Amino acid sequence: MRAVVIRRFGGPEVLETAELPEPVAGAGESVVDVVLAGVNYGDLEVRAGVYRPPRLPAVLGAEIVGVRRRDGRRVAALLRDGGGYAEVAVARDAYTLELPDGIDDLAGAALVEQGCTAYAALVTAGRLRPGERVAVASAAGGVGHLAVQLARALGASAVAGTASTAAKRQFVRELGADYAAEGPEALPALLPDGVDLYLDSLGGPRVEAALAALAPFGRLVSIGHREEPAVVAVDALTRRSLGVVTLWMRQVLEADGLFAEVAGRVLALAGEGRLVPHVDRVVPLDGVAGAHEAVAARATAGKVLVDVRAAGR
Repeated sequence: MRAVVIRRFGGPEVLETAELPEPVAGAGESVVDVVLAGVNYGDLEVRAGVYRPPRLPAVLGAEIVGVRRRDGRRVAALLRDGGGYAEVAVARDAYTLELPDGIDDLAGAALVEQGCTAYAALVTAGRLRPGERVAVASAAGGVGHLAVQLARALGASAVAGTASTAAKRQFVRELGADYAAEGPEALPALLPDGVDLYLDSLGGPRVEAALAALAPFGRLVSIGHREEPAVVAVDALTRRSLGVVTLWMRQVLEADGLFAEVAGRVLALAGEGRLVPHVDRVVPLDGVAGAHEAVAARATAGKVLVDVRAAGR
């Protein structure tokens, strides 16, 4: 099979297309002929060797859509240990979803990882209640653009999103956000009563501004960080009864029944037309390095996918 493999850690240049043996399914697993694989920021960190570095050589890619060989069903799956940038992958049955007819391959590939992350961050970790005010960092990104729509669908009274460029902020407004700003520093002027729930994926010094934008009893949910992890003083939270919660999707996968519950709700909302993933680009296997460069440069809006059947750049 054709796959994108890394034989050492480093920049996008370490991604190479090669012929590899097909993987073999074990107990509780199924072989999937891959149609599309998702590109996530976590893939870049794995490639660089800074996040859960795998044994080399390795095939990256944590989410796929394809056809399950044993029954011919169209499925989406999360691959906890990678392997998605390939024509064939092995998926754990517990992390595999059959896609309903109303969800096409592009939507399924955009929703399985990042849609479930957004929903779990807002609902499972963030305890979002109807009527609350929500702000989403990196709101034009793969998780963020879905979180904006989910917050609205789940009954938020106001939704704000932050994005780095004017074009991205316009995109955020088109998603249904009431407000779009460059960073959390602008939120108090837009929402003077404060934000009840802030979804953060950046970390770093802007976390302090995000906490300052929270209303009393507000919550910040961290789903990762592109900058250095933030250090939060408990006494700073106590003065306004604030909460900081983190979410790691592995816990969603490993909690009994939670992944199926979250994914079922996400797919239902998508089927109702209330959650519409935006695909920024679809690249062939030979174009994965370029896709990594675009994600690293924050030059994308929405989801980036790999069509493993396509050849050429």
